[in-house]
Amino acid sequence: MTRTVTSPRPQAHEALVLKSAIASRLLLLTLIVLWRSLLSPYDTSAPLNPNCLSNITSPHHAPEEHLLWPSMASAIESSIVWDAVYFVRIAQCGYEYEQLYAFFPLLPICISVLSRTVFAPLVPVIGERAVLVLSGYVINNIAFVFAAVYLYWLSVTVLKDRDAALRASLLFCFNPASIFYSSIYTESMYALFSIGGLYHLVSRNNKIAVPWLALSGFARSNGVINAGYICFQTLHQACDSILRKKAFLTMKVLAGGALHCIFIFTPFLAFQVYGYNNICLGHSPDNMRPWCKAKVPLLYNYIQSHYWGVGFLRYFQFKQLPNFLLASPILSLALCSIVHYVKSEPEKFFSLGFHASTKDKNYGAVLFIPGAGLRANITHTTEKTSSKIQEKSNLRPKKPRIKEEVPAVLSEFSDKVGYQSVFVLPFIMHLGFLAATAFFVMHVQVATRFLSSSPPLYWFASHIMKSHSNRRLGYMIWAYSAAYILLGSLLFSNFYPFT
Repeated sequence: MTRTVTSPRPQAHEALVLKSAIASRLLLLTLIVLWRSLLSPYDTSAPLNPNCLSNITSPHHAPEEHLLWPSMASAIESSIVWDAVYFVRIAQCGYEYEQLYAFFPLLPICISVLSRTVFAPLVPVIGERAVLVLSGYVINNIAFVFAAVYLYWLSVTVLKDRDAALRASLLFCFNPASIFYSSIYTESMYALFSIGGLYHLVSRNNKIAVPWLALSGFARSNGVINAGYICFQTLHQACDSILRKKAFLTMKVLAGGALHCIFIFTPFLAFQVYGYNNICLGHSPDNMRPWCKAKVPLLYNYIQSHYWGVGFLRYFQFKQLPNFLLASPILSLALCSIVHYVKSEPEKFFSLGFHASTKDKNYGAVLFIPGAGLRANITHTTEKTSSKIQEKSNLRPKKPRIKEEVPAVLSEFSDKVGYQSVFVLPFIMHLGFLAATAFFVMHVQVATRFLSSSPPLYWFASHIMKSHSNRRLGYMIWAYSAAYILLGSLLFSNFYPFT
């Protein structure tokens, strides 16, 4: 029996996501310019730029009085607000102070490289610092566009529903933390490498997935938590090989998973070693910083606690109530998405994706077992290509080896698509950990941008929007995103507090 396919071709959805991502970035950049021109910023110190402590002058440096377009240079530099001050300073002068090590080096390195290569001819026109700022804007807005496309690919693979994937990706294009994805922050690069890495992971391309996830940890500290996906994958693959009584394969899977996790942690650890060498080495014990004398001298943890006041329940103060209210929408959405999944699929959640078949054999979640992701990956092809593959597969004899690799529980796990799919489970677990960290440990107001790159938020919102009974809630989610885009672009770009 032939099934009639009525959904649009995948290329049409991808083109729509691409156009929406570009349009959203143009909208945010326009709002930034508009609000900056209409209102006076709270802090006007952005153009101040003391000389680098190293006294190293860039070979492309041009004195301010010799610039061809000083007014444009001033306008661009005035957009440096909040954390952008640190990223631009690091790109220009390196890590001069201890507290600067709270900001990871991937974005500053990219800004520095682009400003000294592609945009180097602009230095005599608008100055070195303005070129650094311009490079940051270009990098982050382009990275966001690619992140949106990767989210669509990931959503199709996991949800196996192109319409749901499209809705989720469009919501990501206009997410509540959009202002940070168009500013000089690490959100865009982190989203690109984390979402892109996860797409390659679920597509069973670990050779690309692991380096991408490692780069996400080079952009933001929470990137190392993505190693949890590798652990989840390794656990299920190892259990599957044990059930098939393949001891050597089990050891190979465990060793490979351990090496992949180490690789993902390497950028974070290398950056800590770099900070230790710069700050601690060459000093007597009496002149060393307190963290240098610790058994495990982690600079990042010390900076977060000493300079930013980050710690378990340390933000639970009555004066911080407005910040909790500011973060309440995203935290509520995260909580609802987790609770909804747990209530709808309790067996899958509490069994960590393992499921007992009729023969009482436990199998892992098929997403992470070799050969079991074929049904999910086939959605990336066009209907014409899919039909050809199906025809060829019907003509060819079945290979016993392939048949043995696919778990018998595949049909049981593949019945449900969309947000109730077992494939969503590891993403739900990851979101739960991030949400708990944001609420109990971090400055809670950053939860809006901290959680904004988590795919389950958009998958759950997409699921709600499809339901007629929850359509009003879907409208509220869009209204929430629109309000935070307008409010964020207004407050953030003028140096007023916003997440």
